[in-house]
Order: sequence, then structure tokens, then C-alpha cells
Amino acid sequence: MREPGSRRGAKAQPVAAETGGRAARRRLARRVKRRRRTRRVGEVPLLIIAALCIALVLKTFLVQAFFIPSGSMEQTIRIGDRVLVDKLTPWFGSKIERGDVVVFKDPGGWLKGEAARPPEDPVGVKQIKETLTFIGLLPSADEQDLIKRVIGVGGDTVVCCDAKGRVTVNGTALDEPYVSPGNAPSEIRFEVQVPKGRLFVMGDHRANSADSRYHLDEAFDGTIGEGGVVGQAVVIAWPFDHWRKLEQPATFRSVPDPAPSGRRGRRGRRRGPPFA
Repeated sequence: MREPGSRRGAKAQPVAAETGGRAARRRLARRVKRRRRTRRVGEVPLLIIAALCIALVLKTFLVQAFFIPSGSMEQTIRIGDRVLVDKLTPWFGSKIERGDVVVFKDPGGWLKGEAARPPEDPVGVKQIKETLTFIGLLPSADEQDLIKRVIGVGGDTVVCCDAKGRVTVNGTALDEPYVSPGNAPSEIRFEVQVPKGRLFVMGDHRANSADSRYHLDEAFDGTIGEGGVVGQAVVIAWPFDHWRKLEQPATFRSVPDPAPSGRRGRRGRRRGPPFA
């Protein structure tokens, strides 16, 4: 015959075991949560590095944002606008065409009086902005970049002006609705045969653009090399109320290819006030 106390003792052992099992499971769950938190914290730097690498690749090979510091392309592109520049298509052999808006490196001295220097940022902020600009997360405010519209490509003859005061390309007069209101097509008369591999560019704000016309007396008659082109501006991305695509104007579609000729174009003399 069992003593009464022996039955109670037999029941106490499973209860104690069950209590210990729950405690062990809680400890295990806490350890798993700690490991997950540690793993997530460790993944954050890797995710940041991956995002920065992707942004850098996009900026280098695909698309880059640019800040517009001057009014040389008004009213099409205004001061303070941010434009997105396509850097990819040239990799596939796409050629720059008449009417394209392009960003290019300063060929030498073009920026004098063209771009306003932004105010200096405080120490620390300047370095952060430079880093974000380098990886493409901020629009470039690099003062070595300009933005203009391509009027003539290699082989074209660009002339100002015909009897109605219009710019002509290969003998075809351009209807230029993009020119800033109140501006003449050009206050400088010229005739330039664009060398192969080069571009004749003009700003849409003709009265305030130190473009190819302003450098007619320099080498290559004021044209720029295709190799200096960063890319084609394809869209105004900011501000939102000025968002628009930058497409080739219809007037350039009627311009014929240049006729074969060995004659060099004449450099025109400046007429009217100098550009800002």
C-alpha cells in the first residue's frame, strides 16, 4: 500500500519539468530574437553600400541630374530647374541630332559670365553635398557644365540670317518657337560650316547666352566637340509644376543633310550688345 505523500510527489515532478521546459523555450526565443536583431543591424550597412553602388552606376552610365544655374535656356529651362540627362544611348552608337538639348563640359572660358556661383555652404554640409553629388543622389552644380540646344551637326552650314531674320541650316529656315519671347533669332550675323565631329550650339534665351556665336573668332568657329558632351537632357524633373519632356522640335525634321562641299564657312562679325 502506497503512502499518500508518494502520489503527490509523483505529480510534482512532471509539473516542475513542464515549468522548466517553458522557461527554456522562452530563453531560446529570446536568443533567436537577439540574433535576428543583430543580423538586421548588420545588414543595414550592406544595404546602404549596395544602394550607393547602384546610384553611382546609374549616374556614371545611365542618367544624371543637373542643376541649372543660369538663364541661357529660358523660357524652355529656367534658373533652378533640375534636368535629367540621358548618358546611356551614346553607348549604343546613338548620334546627337539637331534640336537636342545637351549638357557638355566647358570647352574653355565659356562659363565666364554664364553661370552664377552659388553661395558657399558651411563646412561639413559642403562635403556631404559633394559626396551625394558624386554618387548621383543630388543634382550636379558643377560649374564646368553648360546646357545648350544643338543647331547644327558635323557638315551642316548654319547661317544668320535670311531676309526674314531667321537662322538657316543647310539653306532651310528654322521656325523656332522655343526662343525666349522678345528675342531675335540672333543679333550676331555669321555663316559657319560645322566641322565633322563637332556641334554648333545656341541657348534658347538668345539675348543672354554665351554660346557658339560668342566664340566665332576662336578655334573651330565656336563649335564644341562631340566628345565633350555629357549627355542629352530629356526631361525637366523639378520643380513639378514645370515638369516636361525635352523633345526635338519639329522644325529640325525638315532640315536636309548637308551637300558635299570642301568650302569652309565664313565667320560672321558680332553685331549688337555682347551677351551676359
